Amino acid sequence: MASSELLSELADLVLAVERPHPVRVVIDGPSAAGKTTLADELAVVLGERTDREVIRVGLDYFKKDPALRTAYPIESPESYYYDTWDLDAILSKLLLPLGPGGDRRFVSGMRPTHARTALAAAIETAAVDAVLVVDGCFSMRPELVDHWDLRIYLHVDFDVVLRRGTERDQAWMESAAAAAERYRTRYIPGERLYVDQVVPQSLADVVVDHTDFDHPVLRQGRS
Repeated sequence: MASSELLSELADLVLAVERPHPVRVVIDGPSAAGKTTLADELAVVLGERTDREVIRVGLDYFKKDPALRTAYPIESPESYYYDTWDLDAILSKLLLPLGPGGDRRFVSGMRPTHARTALAAAIETAAVDAVLVVDGCFSMRPELVDHWDLRIYLHVDFDVVLRRGTERDQAWMESAAAAAERYRTRYIPGERLYVDQVVPQSLADVVVDHTDFDHPVLRQGRS
């Protein structure tokens, strides 16, 4: 759970953004940085602070069917970074409709997180002053970065990613060792590709050091 002080400061920053269309907020960062939890909690706080519609979406619901990820070996870091998310769907079904000149008709997801089946993606219409809160890895990559109105990046060192990710994912994998191996060989190398190529901290409007969930350090401004 994020601190109430951090959530209050982030909510202030979100509500200060003015656009003639829904405000599109993203929380980016490596695996196990706390993106989903923070986005969930921020959406709740925003709902308490404003009468505006708050829309909560996770980019993990916009992954490609694994059968279509053919550009690289499926377990490789390159497949994870370059070929896992359906960028065309993220843009056409979510970010462009809610952006300048959009019709505000969007879908909140295309597939469940395992991505092997399709969701019945109902089309919704956002209020013109809605706030969209999104979390997802790699969300400041070049194809997406200009379509956010507020960009938040959670910084966590990769040794912390390995520890947290192993603790979290061993519950659904066969063992902690298997989870750690997946992080060492796929997730962390793929996320290093992103960090090295894109330098997302330099693109963020707000950077939060999330090494200690109980004592996050918030830094505004691009570095």
